[in-house]
Formats: sequence, structure tokens, C-alpha cells
Amino acid sequence: MTRAHDDHLDDLSLAHVLADAADRISMARFRALDLRVDTKPDLTPVTDADSSVEESIRASLARARPRDSVLGEEFGASDPGDWRGNRQWIVDPIDGTKNFVRGVPIWATLIALFAGGRPVVGLVSAPALGRRWWAALGHGAYAGRNATHANRIGVSGVRSLPDASFCYSSLTGWERRGKLDGMLSLTRRSWRSRAYGDFYGYMLLAEGAVDAMVEPELSLWDVAALIPIVTEAGGSFTDLTGAPAPGDGSAVASNGPLHGELLAALGD
Repeated sequence: MTRAHDDHLDDLSLAHVLADAADRISMARFRALDLRVDTKPDLTPVTDADSSVEESIRASLARARPRDSVLGEEFGASDPGDWRGNRQWIVDPIDGTKNFVRGVPIWATLIALFAGGRPVVGLVSAPALGRRWWAALGHGAYAGRNATHANRIGVSGVRSLPDASFCYSSLTGWERRGKLDGMLSLTRRSWRSRAYGDFYGYMLLAEGAVDAMVEPELSLWDVAALIPIVTEAGGSFTDLTGAPAPGDGSAVASNGPLHGELLAALGD
């Protein structure tokens, strides 16, 4: 095992600590009667829980990794560097804020570390579901209630779209991108199709419960933590052009054998 891989395990352990604190904050505000909800300039909601979780993670990283930069959905980048260069933590304090606001338990804190231009650690913590997923480069992907109660996970072996469970985000984004026909074609050709949305479809893919997950438009913090979990589980993760994710901000994730067919239907 290389020294770099050892370092990734240290970073993964830190990500668990960050997520433990984030879970305490977010669960205390989930379904709270006094939850404060504002609207951001892009018309998406943000709650006091989003802000508090990101502030907690940033404060902990400032102490534990003072030389690393941070990019978060709510407070931007901590310095002019980016994920293509030095080590940068990328945080989505609550992925699925609309679910959080409505009391739907499918939301999570996403924590990733980029180093050398690629994601080397990813952790997704969904405390309302009582489940967490994580991976470090070269060490496989795992899921469970926490780091001490977990099992290694892997993608399915499904090789044919008519046998596949196909997952996608809402149809409006595909329509905006001019790819709705391709999307609908995939849903018709698949054994089963469901729109689980946000992080959840990717985690079901990594566990082998579904076989593909696609989204037309994502921000870096939406996808950074998902990439190492899916790929360490044995899956493929690219953008719509077939370039390695995060690429152009779209996502095509699969168990591997189905990937070419998905790109043919949706790719540019």
C-alpha cells in the first residue's frame, strides 16, 4: 500500500468525523417547526441547516487540514485554487434540500476530497435514512450505519438494458438539454425505471440495487463525493460525452456493461 493511499484513509477517517457532526446538526433541524427557509438567486431553497452544516465542516477542516482549500455550495471557495490543482475538500451540506424542507428523509451531506485533479475520497451521509456510504481511492466502497458497522458494496452484473433497473433525475432538465427523446427511449427499453433523484440513485447503483443513474446538469458539489463511491464499487462514471466525471456537469453512472448503450442514447 502506498503512502498516498495511507493518507487517503486518514482523510476518509476525518470525513467520518465531519459527517458525525453534520448529522447531529441536520437531524436537529429536520422537520423542525421553526426551520428557516430562504430562496437563493437561482431560485433553489436554502435552510438554516444547510448553512450551519457547512460552517461546522469548514471550521473543523480549518483546524484539521489548514493547508487544504474548501469549496462548498453555500459559501463558495476558500481560496482561488480549485480541484484541478492542490487538495480541495468539496462539500454539499444538504443534498436534497427540497426533500429536507418537505420532511422527505432522502437527503444527505456530501463530503469529497480532490487531490491531483481527481476525487480520492467520497462520503455520503443520510442520517434520516440511518445509512452512510463511503470510499477512498484504492480501498473499495462501503455502506452501513457508520464506519464500524458496514459492509463492502459492489455494482450489479446486469449486462442487458431490458434486464436493467434505470434511474434518472426529473425530466425537465433533459428537455432543456434537448435529450428528452433519448431519455424516454431508455425508460421504455429498460426492465424498470424510477426517478429516485439526488444522491440516492447513485448510492443504489453502487450497492447493486439499480444498474444506471443519469443526470443532465450538476454542480461539482453535487457529484464530487459520488464518483469515488461508484467507481470503487466497480461502476463507471462519466459525463454525457464519455469524458471522466465531473466533466461538463452532467452524469452518466452505470455498473459498467451498460455504459456504452447509455452514452449512445444520451451522449453529445
